[in-house]
Amino acid sequence: MSYTTIDYQVEGPVATITLDRPDRLNAFDLDMYSDLLSAFDEVDADDSVRAVIVTGRGRAFCAGADLGGGASSFDHGDAPSGRTAPRDAGGVVALRIFRCLKPVIAAINGPAVGVGATITLAMDIRLMADTARVGFVFAARGIVPDGACSWFLPRVVGISQALEWCLTARVFPASEALAGGLVRSVHPQEDLLGAARALGEEIAASTAPVSAVITRQILWRMLCADHPMEAHRVDSLAIWQTGRMADAAEGITAFFEKRPAQWSLAPSRDLPDWYPWWEEPSYDRP
Repeated sequence: MSYTTIDYQVEGPVATITLDRPDRLNAFDLDMYSDLLSAFDEVDADDSVRAVIVTGRGRAFCAGADLGGGASSFDHGDAPSGRTAPRDAGGVVALRIFRCLKPVIAAINGPAVGVGATITLAMDIRLMADTARVGFVFAARGIVPDGACSWFLPRVVGISQALEWCLTARVFPASEALAGGLVRSVHPQEDLLGAARALGEEIAASTAPVSAVITRQILWRMLCADHPMEAHRVDSLAIWQTGRMADAAEGITAFFEKRPAQWSLAPSRDLPDWYPWWEEPSYDRP
C-alpha cells in the first residue's frame, strides 16, 4: 500500500511504521490519521508480522497536531448530525492501536508532544532516546488531552503523575519519563531502533502468535474489570481453548526437546470463535 505521511516496512517478523513528515516535525494531520489507520489494518492482515515499531523520521517523533490553521486549528465546526461532537482523530488512532492484534513498541526518537505523546499510550512498550522530550501540553493551548489520554495515561503512570504532567503542561526529558514509568528504557539516539527491534524479535521468537494476541487483549481489557473473577472467567476460557490447540502441544514438545517452537496457528484464521469476548462500545452511546 502507498502512504504519503508514513513509511511502512517489514523486515523479518517486525514491521516498522515511521512517521514521515520531517519538514513539519512529523506533525499529525488528517492524512497521517488515515495512513496510520490503514497501516494498522495492514499489520493485522499480515501473519508474518509479529510485532510493530512506531518511530519518527528526522529529529522528532511527532510534534503534535499540525497547527497550520493558526488560531482556528482546533475549531472543527459543527458536530455531525446525531452526535454531540465530532470524534477526536487522535483518539480514533489510539483506539485502533488498542485493538491491534500485534504487540506495539514505541521508539520515541525525538520530541513527542500533544497527540504525538498520547498515541504512544495505547502502545504496549515505550523506549525513548536520551535526547527526546515529551509533553502533554493541551491545557497550555486552551484545550484538553486527546487520544483517550484520560483513560490510558493514569493506567500507565498512575493518577498523580498523570495529573502533574497534564496540569503543568511541561515538556519533560527522557530521565523524567523513565522515572515516572512512562517509558521502559532510555537509549542513545543511535541505539534506539536497534533496542526496539531486539525487543520485537524477542517477542516473535518467544511466543506463539495466537497466544500473544489473546494475552495482549486480556491484560489491557482486565484493567477495568470490577473484580478479579472477571479475569478468572476469561482466563479459564482462554486456557481451556488454547490448551486444546496445536500450538500448546508444540510449545510443550519444543520445551522438552530443547528446540525453538514451530508455531502453526495464525491470528488471521485461528483465533477462537469466542474472540473477541467483549462488546466494543459505540461512540454515540450515552
